[in-house]
Parts: sequence; C-alpha cells; structure tokens
Amino acid sequence: MNPFEILRFALRGLGANKLRSGLTTLGILIGVGAVILLVAVGNGSSRQIQDSISRLGAGALTVSTSTTGQGGGSRQAGPGGQQQSGGTGPRTQAKKLTVEDAKALVDPVNAPSVESASPVVNASSQTTTYLTTSHSIAQFVGSDPAYFKASNKTIERGSLFTAEQVKTGAKVAVIGQSVAEQLFGRVDPIGKKMNVGGAFFTVTGVLAKSGSSSSGFQDADDIAVAPYTAVQGTLTSYGALSQIVVQAEKADAVDAAQAEVTAVLNQRHGGTDFQVFNQASLQSAVAESSETFTVLLGAVAAISLLVGGIGVTNIMLVTVTERTREIGIRKAIGAPRGAILGQFITEATILSLIGGVLGVVAGVVGGQFKIVGVQPVIAPWSIGLALGVSVAIGLFFGSYPANRAAGLRPIEALRHE
Repeated sequence: MNPFEILRFALRGLGANKLRSGLTTLGILIGVGAVILLVAVGNGSSRQIQDSISRLGAGALTVSTSTTGQGGGSRQAGPGGQQQSGGTGPRTQAKKLTVEDAKALVDPVNAPSVESASPVVNASSQTTTYLTTSHSIAQFVGSDPAYFKASNKTIERGSLFTAEQVKTGAKVAVIGQSVAEQLFGRVDPIGKKMNVGGAFFTVTGVLAKSGSSSSGFQDADDIAVAPYTAVQGTLTSYGALSQIVVQAEKADAVDAAQAEVTAVLNQRHGGTDFQVFNQASLQSAVAESSETFTVLLGAVAAISLLVGGIGVTNIMLVTVTERTREIGIRKAIGAPRGAILGQFITEATILSLIGGVLGVVAGVVGGQFKIVGVQPVIAPWSIGLALGVSVAIGLFFGSYPANRAAGLRPIEALRHE
C-alpha cells in the first residue's frame, strides 16, 4: 500500500467521526495558540520595560548622594527621578552634591569620556495653575540644556531654554505632553505663563511624547524642566543638588565614564559618599529576568499542549477499539502491519498538524491585541517550535494506539463485536 492510499484511508477514518476529530484538534489548537501568545506577552512586557528604561536615557549615568557612606551601588532611578539610597551599615554624614561637583566632572583631562554633567534639582510634585485650570506636575526638574540629551528628551514645538537663561535664572520652562494637555488643553502653551508655587514660569517649548508605562513606571510625559537656578531661587533652597546626570561621549564609553566620575568625586569628597548608577546595567538585568519570565510563561503554556497530546492518545485508543473489526478484515485480506500502523499514525499526525496550524493562526491574531495593557510581540521561533511540537505530538502520542491496532491478530479482531 503506497503512501497516498494510507493518507486516503486516514482521511476517511477521520471523516467518519467529525465531532470527535474536531474536539481533538481543538485541544492541540488551544495548546499551540497558548504557547505562541504567552511567549509573545513575555516578549512584549520585556520590550515595554526596556523602552521605559531607554526613555530615561540609556547612555546616561546618574550620581546621587549616599546616606550610608558606601556608595557606588546601583539603584533604579532615572535622570530627574527620585533616588533612594542603597547599601547596609551605619549611616554616616555624607557631603552633598553641588554645582561645582557637576562642573568638575566636565574635565577633558580627568574625565575625557564625559560629554556633559547636568546638575539636577527636584522640586517634587508641584501644583501648577493656568487661569482657572490646575494640575499637579509629577516631576518638576531644574537642570541645564545638556539634561535633555542625557535623559533622551527631544523638543516637539517651541524651543529649549538656553545656557544664558540658566545663568540669569530666567523663569522659563519646557513641559511634557501630559502637562500641556492637562493644564492648557487646546490652548497653545508656548509663551504662556503658568503659576508654580507662586512663581510664574513662561513655557518656551513642549517635549515630544515619551509614552507612559503600565509596568510600574510613572508617566514620563508629566514633567516640566526649568533652569536649575530658577528652581533653586523660587521652589527649593540654594546649595545641594538632588542628582547629577552625566552623559558619556560615546555609547561604548559609559563604563569608562563611570570610573572617571567615581575617581573625580572620590577626590573631591574624600571618600565614596555617593552612588553612580548606570542605566545600561539595569537594562542588562531586566533583559535576563525577562528571558526567565518568558520561558516560564512558555512552560505554562506547554502544559496545555501536553494535555492536548494526551487527548490525541485517548481519542485514537477509542478509535482503535471501535474499528477493531475493520482492522481484522483488512489484515485478513492481506493488509500488512506497516499499512495499519501508518494509517493510525497518519490520522494522529493530521489531527495534530491541523490543530497546530489553526493554533498558529489563533496565536498570531491574538497577538494583535493588547493583553492586560501589554502589546504582545510575536517571536518567530515560537511559531516554528509550537508547530513542530504539535506534529511531534501526533507522531509520539499516536504511536501507542497505532502499534496496538497493528498488533491485533486477524482472527481475534474478526470475533470482536
């Protein structure tokens, strides 16, 4: 019996009980679709977190004061964000970061890998008003023009403030998209004055949209950036800085810049009473944990695929039992063992293959929609893997019922009722 005849008998056998075949196929479909979709959700979640970190400035270093006297550790905070001290041990009095520290870091001799060092003053959440509208700005940051490049922020309309305005303490500000929408609505904010804690700041520009994250990061567009001199003069006291944001000369010079910053500040402070945080280190750590998360999701989905395979075995065993007499007749008229074996393995493989193809379609279609706030990212390898596994399931789980059918003795099969 040639392969085409085996295939014809297999298709005829499957068509004899369409409902049973459809339910078996459904089990494989759900398993394959779940593998593809859950792996896509893991990839999407990873990419979303990576994008959120990148918006904070992947090539930047953030320097903050350490309250433990054991600085140098990394913490999860971005340029302009609140920093929490890390480490353990007794608290010691640490020197505060100053504007002079920031200036000392831009030194072609002692820190050749550093392009810029921006002093940062955080004024916390500021309730801001424009006419009768008010909005509490999540991040009101005081810094200099170099801050925008270091924190990966670009202007959409209007202009950034200048170094001269920083020098004179001009009350000007660049705002994010969320501030523009919540505070000004449909009014063009450029040139308008907003009241921030009793001081009027003129809006000179609106930043391009960074996007918000649903993974625990605050709205990156709910921000206003003004000259640090103006912020210190109106909203905070002069003196200590919240942070210093350092931009490396090149993307591959971040580690060198970190070493140089540490050396310069060690010399100025007489010890390590600060922390230098490298965004690239966080990205690497997140990538590793995200891969583990994706693998775990795929493993959970694979369980449903295994259950689908057990369903194939169960259905094929029932089929063999029901068709025992048919098998006996075929063997009595000369059908070889290989033909019987091939027919039932082919039936199981066809069921798994159809279920696998439909599962791929379901997974790809489902990946076009957001799931719990995450946009899935389909991994091509997951499609090939899930489809290959579905075919392997047909071969593996169909082998036992097929061997059982092929091993039936003709005389016993003909006596079966």
